[in-house]
Amino acid sequence: ELCRILFSMVRDPSIFHLGRRGFLIGGAVALASANGMPSTPSCTLIAEQEVGPYYIDDEKLRKDITEGKPGVPLKLRVALVDATRCTPLENVSLDVWHCDALGVYSGFTGNSRDGDMRGPGGGPERPGMPPPDGRGPGRMGPPPARQTDATRFLRGLQLTDKQGIAEFTTLYPGWYHGRAIHIHLKVHVGGGASGARYAGGHVSHIGQIFFPEDVTEQVAKLAPYATRLNVHRTLQSEDHIFQTQHGSASTVSLTRLENGSNAGGFLATVTLAVDPEATPTPVGGFGPRY
Repeated sequence: ELCRILFSMVRDPSIFHLGRRGFLIGGAVALASANGMPSTPSCTLIAEQEVGPYYIDDEKLRKDITEGKPGVPLKLRVALVDATRCTPLENVSLDVWHCDALGVYSGFTGNSRDGDMRGPGGGPERPGMPPPDGRGPGRMGPPPARQTDATRFLRGLQLTDKQGIAEFTTLYPGWYHGRAIHIHLKVHVGGGASGARYAGGHVSHIGQIFFPEDVTEQVAKLAPYATRLNVHRTLQSEDHIFQTQHGSASTVSLTRLENGSNAGGFLATVTLAVDPEATPTPVGGFGPRY
């Protein structure tokens, strides 16, 4: 019953009325998984993951980041918790970015050869990317790719509310060679909003969130994702980042939004505990990740 109540809080922030101390349950917050069982307590510090080569320090404060891109609707709801105090992180910036249904990142569309993000200047998500079958060793910490255009679809940031929750209207990500489906994120602390921009402060967490493989397999059969079925979809068991950077701890729980239909979209919820005083360290010898 406790797990059911906590899961409802993240799914529907309007019923979140316990206050900051009420957010604590036995010294830790539990978020129920889709099958009703609690996952790792949300006050357990979440692992860092690499930033990837397609970050752009140009995101705007906005909730809807779709820009008309086709795909299965996704309402992404992330709850951020202070891992040192086990309280919600209010008024911090959550910055997210991910590829579209065809595997293409905005700002780098010229790097895409048929949506595989391996064109000039882009390279794979990781240097030493496994071959197209998605297997083989890889290295962490890719250098930034060269931007090719001014597109900014599927990028944006939001400030967390009093419950530490930030929400985005986006779409279910597609895939490209060598990576399991994922969304990138950064947590900025200590800055502030000025118009549509966020400035100041520092980055306290860099990570990625992942999606249940069974649902992704179903979504992959829908339009427009199905046009990519000739491109091997890397599984989490084949993804070096997921396997070595604790991806299972940042996997979302999904609830269908409309009449149990996959095409109607999903609510994706996840709770991430971060240290607001931390500054991520460099990975892979390419300098700071932020």
